[in-house]
Amino acid sequence: MEIIEQYRTQILETAIVLGILILINFAIRKWSFRIAKKFHLGLERRRITTRIVNLLLLLVGAISIMGIWGLDQKELFVFLTSTLTVLGVGFFATWSILSNITSGLLLYFNHPLHIGDHIKIMDKEAPVEGILTDISMFFMHIETTDGEKITIPNSIVTQKTISIKTSEENKNTAVKKEAKPLPFENPVSTKTEVN
Repeated sequence: MEIIEQYRTQILETAIVLGILILINFAIRKWSFRIAKKFHLGLERRRITTRIVNLLLLLVGAISIMGIWGLDQKELFVFLTSTLTVLGVGFFATWSILSNITSGLLLYFNHPLHIGDHIKIMDKEAPVEGILTDISMFFMHIETTDGEKITIPNSIVTQKTISIKTSEENKNTAVKKEAKPLPFENPVSTKTEVN
Protein backbone atom coordinates (compact mmCIF):
# COMPACT_ATOMS: atom_id res chain seq x y z
CA MET A 1 0.00 0.00 0.00
CA GLU A 2 2.91 2.28 0.74
CA ILE A 3 4.24 1.79 -2.81
CA ILE A 4 0.90 2.90 -4.31
CA GLU A 5 0.93 6.06 -2.18
CA GLN A 6 4.51 6.79 -3.18
CA TYR A 7 3.80 6.50 -6.93
CA ARG A 8 0.19 7.72 -6.92
CA THR A 9 0.91 10.68 -9.23
CA GLN A 10 2.72 8.54 -11.79
CA ILE A 11 0.00 5.87 -11.69
CA LEU A 12 -2.69 8.53 -12.21
CA GLU A 13 -0.79 10.16 -15.08
CA THR A 14 -0.19 6.75 -16.70
CA ALA A 15 -3.90 5.92 -16.44
CA ILE A 16 -4.80 9.28 -18.02
CA VAL A 17 -2.35 8.75 -20.91
CA LEU A 18 -3.68 5.24 -21.52
CA GLY A 19 -7.29 6.50 -21.40
CA ILE A 20 -6.53 9.28 -23.90
CA LEU A 21 -4.76 6.83 -26.25
CA ILE A 22 -7.72 4.42 -26.10
CA LEU A 23 -10.15 7.26 -26.88
CA ILE A 24 -8.01 8.45 -29.81
CA ASN A 25 -7.75 4.88 -31.11
CA PHE A 26 -11.53 4.45 -30.87
CA ALA A 27 -12.17 7.78 -32.65
CA ILE A 28 -9.75 6.97 -35.46
CA ARG A 29 -11.30 3.51 -35.95
CA LYS A 30 -14.75 5.11 -36.27
CA TRP A 31 -13.38 7.75 -38.64
CA SER A 32 -11.63 5.16 -40.85
CA PHE A 33 -14.83 3.06 -40.94
CA ARG A 34 -16.83 6.10 -42.12
CA ILE A 35 -14.27 6.94 -44.80
CA ALA A 36 -14.13 3.31 -45.96
CA LYS A 37 -17.91 3.19 -46.16
CA LYS A 38 -18.18 6.57 -47.91
CA PHE A 39 -15.62 5.73 -50.59
CA HIS A 40 -16.49 1.99 -50.86
CA LEU A 41 -13.07 0.90 -49.68
CA GLY A 42 -12.26 -2.67 -48.70
CA LEU A 43 -11.71 -4.14 -45.29
CA GLU A 44 -8.01 -4.63 -46.03
CA ARG A 45 -7.50 -0.90 -46.48
CA ARG A 46 -9.19 -0.23 -43.15
CA ARG A 47 -6.96 -2.83 -41.48
CA ILE A 48 -3.84 -1.20 -42.91
CA THR A 49 -4.87 2.20 -41.57
CA THR A 50 -5.69 0.73 -38.17
CA ARG A 51 -2.29 -1.00 -37.96
CA ILE A 52 -0.39 2.17 -38.80
CA VAL A 53 -2.41 4.23 -36.31
CA ASN A 54 -1.91 1.59 -33.60
CA LEU A 55 1.84 1.63 -34.19
CA LEU A 56 2.01 5.43 -33.94
CA LEU A 57 -0.16 5.46 -30.80
CA LEU A 58 2.01 2.75 -29.25
CA LEU A 59 5.14 4.82 -29.86
CA VAL A 60 3.56 8.00 -28.46
CA GLY A 61 2.22 6.11 -25.45
CA ALA A 62 5.55 4.39 -24.71
CA ILE A 63 7.48 7.67 -24.89
CA SER A 64 4.90 9.45 -22.71
CA ILE A 65 4.89 6.71 -20.07
CA MET A 66 8.70 6.61 -20.02
CA GLY A 67 8.68 10.35 -19.38
CA ILE A 68 6.06 10.02 -16.61
CA TRP A 69 8.05 7.36 -14.75
CA GLY A 70 11.18 9.51 -14.81
CA LEU A 71 13.41 7.81 -17.31
CA ASP A 72 16.49 9.96 -17.63
CA GLN A 73 16.18 12.23 -20.67
CA LYS A 74 19.74 11.48 -21.80
CA GLU A 75 19.08 7.75 -21.69
CA LEU A 76 15.78 8.23 -23.51
CA PHE A 77 17.50 10.34 -26.17
CA VAL A 78 20.24 7.72 -26.68
CA PHE A 79 17.61 4.97 -26.88
CA LEU A 80 15.45 6.89 -29.40
CA THR A 81 18.34 7.89 -31.65
CA SER A 82 19.73 4.32 -31.63
CA THR A 83 16.32 2.90 -32.44
CA LEU A 84 15.69 5.45 -35.20
CA THR A 85 19.13 4.77 -36.69
CA VAL A 86 18.49 1.02 -36.80
CA LEU A 87 15.02 1.62 -38.28
CA GLY A 88 16.46 4.07 -40.81
CA VAL A 89 19.04 1.55 -41.99
CA GLY A 90 16.39 -1.16 -42.10
CA PHE A 91 13.98 1.02 -44.07
CA PHE A 92 16.71 2.08 -46.46
CA ALA A 93 17.55 -1.57 -47.04
CA THR A 94 13.89 -2.32 -47.72
CA TRP A 95 13.03 0.91 -49.52
CA SER A 96 10.61 -0.80 -51.90
CA ILE A 97 8.51 -2.07 -49.00
CA LEU A 98 8.27 1.41 -47.49
CA SER A 99 7.52 2.84 -50.92
CA ASN A 100 4.68 0.34 -51.44
CA ILE A 101 3.16 1.10 -48.03
CA THR A 102 3.28 4.85 -48.69
CA SER A 103 1.81 4.36 -52.17
CA GLY A 104 -0.94 2.17 -50.70
CA LEU A 105 -1.88 4.98 -48.31
CA LEU A 106 -1.91 7.50 -51.17
CA LEU A 107 -4.15 5.22 -53.21
CA TYR A 108 -6.37 4.71 -50.17
CA PHE A 109 -6.92 8.36 -49.34
CA ASN A 110 -6.26 10.31 -52.50
CA HIS A 111 -7.00 8.38 -55.70
CA PRO A 112 -10.27 8.03 -57.64
CA LEU A 113 -9.93 4.23 -57.92
CA HIS A 114 -12.66 2.07 -56.42
CA ILE A 115 -12.92 -1.67 -56.02
CA GLY A 116 -14.90 -3.00 -59.00
CA ASP A 117 -13.71 -0.34 -61.48
CA HIS A 118 -12.41 -1.43 -64.89
CA ILE A 119 -8.90 0.01 -65.14
CA LYS A 120 -6.08 0.05 -67.65
CA ILE A 121 -2.52 0.68 -66.50
CA MET A 122 -0.66 2.17 -69.44
CA ASP A 123 2.82 0.74 -69.44
CA LYS A 124 5.06 0.46 -72.51
CA GLU A 125 6.41 -3.00 -71.71
CA ALA A 126 3.35 -4.67 -70.20
CA PRO A 127 0.04 -2.82 -70.19
CA VAL A 128 -2.53 -4.32 -67.81
CA GLU A 129 -6.30 -4.11 -68.16
CA GLY A 130 -9.01 -5.61 -65.98
CA ILE A 131 -11.28 -5.24 -62.96
CA LEU A 132 -9.75 -3.88 -59.75
CA THR A 133 -10.52 -6.49 -57.08
CA ASP A 134 -8.50 -5.23 -54.10
CA ILE A 135 -5.87 -2.77 -52.92
CA SER A 136 -3.78 -4.14 -50.07
CA MET A 137 -0.86 -2.67 -48.15
CA PHE A 138 1.67 -3.66 -50.83
CA PHE A 139 -0.20 -4.67 -53.98
CA MET A 140 -3.12 -3.82 -56.22
CA HIS A 141 -5.03 -6.91 -57.40
CA ILE A 142 -6.54 -6.92 -60.90
CA GLU A 143 -8.52 -9.65 -62.65
CA THR A 144 -8.25 -9.58 -66.44
CA THR A 145 -11.07 -10.49 -68.84
CA ASP A 146 -9.33 -13.87 -69.33
CA GLY A 147 -9.73 -14.58 -65.60
CA GLU A 148 -6.03 -14.07 -64.92
CA LYS A 149 -5.27 -12.51 -61.53
CA ILE A 150 -2.46 -9.97 -61.59
CA THR A 151 -0.81 -8.24 -58.64
CA ILE A 152 1.02 -4.99 -59.19
CA PRO A 153 3.11 -3.21 -56.54
CA ASN A 154 1.43 -0.02 -55.34
CA SER A 155 4.57 2.04 -56.01
CA ILE A 156 4.38 1.09 -59.72
CA VAL A 157 0.70 2.05 -59.88
CA THR A 158 1.36 5.54 -58.50
CA GLN A 159 4.02 6.10 -61.18
CA LYS A 160 1.94 5.03 -64.20
CA THR A 161 -0.98 6.58 -66.03
CA ILE A 162 -4.26 4.81 -65.29
CA SER A 163 -7.45 4.85 -67.32
CA ILE A 164 -10.54 4.27 -65.16
CA LYS A 165 -13.98 3.14 -66.27
CA THR A 166 -16.15 3.43 -63.18
CA SER A 167 -18.28 0.38 -62.46
CA GLU A 168 -22.08 0.68 -62.63
CA GLU A 169 -22.38 0.17 -58.88
CA ASN A 170 -19.92 3.02 -58.21
CA LYS A 171 -21.67 5.22 -60.82
CA ASN A 172 -25.03 4.68 -59.11
CA THR A 173 -23.53 5.63 -55.76
CA ALA A 174 -21.99 8.77 -57.27
CA VAL A 175 -25.33 9.76 -58.83
CA LYS A 176 -27.10 9.29 -55.49
CA LYS A 177 -24.51 11.50 -53.79
CA GLU A 178 -24.96 14.24 -56.40
CA ALA A 179 -28.75 14.12 -56.14
CA LYS A 180 -28.80 15.21 -52.48
CA PRO A 181 -29.55 18.93 -51.96
CA LEU A 182 -26.96 20.91 -50.08
CA PRO A 183 -27.90 21.72 -46.47
CA PHE A 184 -28.18 25.46 -47.15
CA GLU A 185 -30.33 25.07 -50.28
CA ASN A 186 -34.11 25.18 -50.29
CA PRO A 187 -35.35 22.28 -52.36
CA VAL A 188 -37.64 23.48 -55.13
CA SER A 189 -40.85 21.55 -55.49
CA THR A 190 -41.66 20.37 -58.99
CA LYS A 191 -45.34 19.80 -58.17
CA THR A 192 -47.87 22.43 -59.15
CA GLU A 193 -51.12 22.88 -57.40
CA VAL A 194 -54.31 22.94 -59.45
CA ASN A 195 -57.22 25.03 -58.09
